[in-house]
Amino acid sequence: MSTIQLSLVTSCATSACAFNNGGCTAGAINVGGSSAATCTTFTELDARAGLPTAGGQVGACKRLECVHNADLLCTAGEIAVGDAADCLSYSVA
Repeated sequence: MSTIQLSLVTSCATSACAFNNGGCTAGAINVGGSSAATCTTFTELDARAGLPTAGGQVGACKRLECVHNADLLCTAGEIAVGDAADCLSYSVA
């Protein structure tokens, strides 16, 4: 059985997200969106949530046209999430 290395979320500029507390504190995010590649785990609340320290990873990528997508998994070593919850590492094949 092989171990899959999930892509790290190295930075997140979406300050309104409850999972952004000095970095992504979600255990894993999903990337999707209908017009732009966005973090669909984005949650706007008046609270901070998730893991005690930043270390989020990409659990699933639903953007099949991205060069980093292989079987709905992100193959980029790391990604960055922008202010509009957009995946800054997204690139069309």
